[in-house]
Amino acid sequence: MKISAFIAGFAAALALAPPAYSQPGGTAPDLPFTATLSNATPLAFGMATAEAARALDTPLAYISGRPGHEIYLAIRTFGGSGFFDRRDRLYLQFRKGRLTGWKGDWGRNWMWQ
Repeated sequence: MKISAFIAGFAAALALAPPAYSQPGGTAPDLPFTATLSNATPLAFGMATAEAARALDTPLAYISGRPGHEIYLAIRTFGGSGFFDRRDRLYLQFRKGRLTGWKGDWGRNWMWQ
């Protein structure tokens, strides 16, 4: 008895629900997938070292290179699983004092050795 009442109520709720459409008419088109990524690094080509450090919210450590053409390291610490912090290394390449590229390095996972 309870199951049939539940099924009848559920069917009535589905019948009264408005139809779902992927995009309502008259609205602006959706943004491309790459514009909506929540884990995108907030870096842009042409940033100065101070701007990159401020965007990453972490200090940059000098690795190598002559003045104006340096490689810096940013270590970003995230929460991880609650037991262990996750520390991601991000290498930043600067040419003529401007950011020209970056590369993430996740290293080896010591837990699975």
